[in-house]
Amino acid sequence: MKDRRALLRRARAQMRQGGNFSLNRLIPNILTLLALCAGVTAIRFAIELKFQPAVFAVMVAGLLDGIDGRIARFLKATTVLGAQLDSLSDFVSFGVAPAVLLYVWSVSQLHSFGWAVVVIFAICCALRLARFNAQLGIEPPAFAYNFFIGVPAPAAAGLAILPMLLSFQFGDAVFRSPYLNVVVMAGVAMLMVSRVPTYSFKRFRVRRDWVPVTLLVIGALAAFVSTEPWATLSMIGLLYLGSIPASYIAYRKTVRPVPSPQEYPRHEQ
Repeated sequence: MKDRRALLRRARAQMRQGGNFSLNRLIPNILTLLALCAGVTAIRFAIELKFQPAVFAVMVAGLLDGIDGRIARFLKATTVLGAQLDSLSDFVSFGVAPAVLLYVWSVSQLHSFGWAVVVIFAICCALRLARFNAQLGIEPPAFAYNFFIGVPAPAAAGLAILPMLLSFQFGDAVFRSPYLNVVVMAGVAMLMVSRVPTYSFKRFRVRRDWVPVTLLVIGALAAFVSTEPWATLSMIGLLYLGSIPASYIAYRKTVRPVPSPQEYPRHEQ
């Protein structure tokens, strides 16, 4: 009897020891939760009519979302829990927060119709993330690795609030129009659930002789963001919008026939 109890205690101790996680393995999930906090904080700023801090909060959420997956892969800490948590965080930060922000800022002038467009935007974001979750583990062919299918949720949030960025830089006369913002939100929502290929930039490689130039460009970009944030962020958004037709052409040139056509969603971390 004593031997049996000793064996049980030893087994429980081993289970507790084997179930522990190092702090390094928790870092990606911590970053994901911080992104979620930033998205919820953006909603609070929107309710308090603090629109510029709300936009910055969405941008911080996008930055954290862009690095948590890379850190997870670098630390070899990718988990199913992390992928599901990332999708939930993305829905709040890039589906709900931008929609509420735009509704309070402009679209509320259209009352029920404006709210309907806000709901459609959130639904399209949820559908995109659900489509990704449903196809976890499906490896796309090699030619599709450089592309998303549809606009990813963080980029969609940036495109949706692009009129706000332009308004902060050039004034409210044109860009705060509720009709313009409804059209932008509806268009971005359709792009999220569409099959339009867009660049993922995940396998972007820099040639050795271009490293100094790349670092210089990144430094200059950081300097412009710190001095002229709205103009710089607006330019980035417009450049990304202009890259969508180019990505479609590039995808069509690299696509290869496969036995059974299927979607190739990519991870949005």
